[in-house]
Amino acid sequence: MSAVRVMVVDDHPMWRDGVARDLADNGFDVVATADSVASATARAGAVLPDVVLMDMNLPDGTGAQATAGVLTAHPGARVLILSASDERDDVLDAIKAGATGYLVKSAQQAELIAAVNATADGQTVFTPGLAGLVLGEYRRMSQTPQDDSPVLTARETEVLRHVAKGLSSRQIATRLEISPRTVENHVGSSLRKLQLGNRVELARYAIEHGLDE
Repeated sequence: MSAVRVMVVDDHPMWRDGVARDLADNGFDVVATADSVASATARAGAVLPDVVLMDMNLPDGTGAQATAGVLTAHPGARVLILSASDERDDVLDAIKAGATGYLVKSAQQAELIAAVNATADGQTVFTPGLAGLVLGEYRRMSQTPQDDSPVLTARETEVLRHVAKGLSSRQIATRLEISPRTVENHVGSSLRKLQLGNRVELARYAIEHGLDE
């Protein structure tokens, strides 16, 4: 398998270069680094990373703004926040912008390496305690589905339940005894029916509608 392509976004050169070096030493292909919202957005569209490791505090904006910019430039990227902040608003803003996970910078190197691998595999990753915060917020914001809500098939709903739990297509396929391609077909069908843009929005929909229980 080819190495996971990673871009590191942080405005502190020593930290950014150190993280990039650690990732490279552990077999990742660090295809770019960036130090601002503008450079992250431009470089994501140019180098097409699999995973973007994103700081929350940048000189020309927030990590949430950079996340939105990166995903506009390269919708196939997955953004993992790596920030010194564990403030509720920062976490929720990042997830609402499309980030698939959030780690604080106190994480150990082994945790970071595992988190980048998991993010590349389509899983959601959070520093302990933050996942509950995110789930709790989306449950609080949830509303009763409208009568004209799109109807998913039983299998699409079953796949959606596993997506809400952060499982990758490969893991879902194993549990349901179907192929990963079939899982992706169901995910794609659900995205079209619900008019959603990506798996993060799909997982959010599932959480809001109680499908993660």
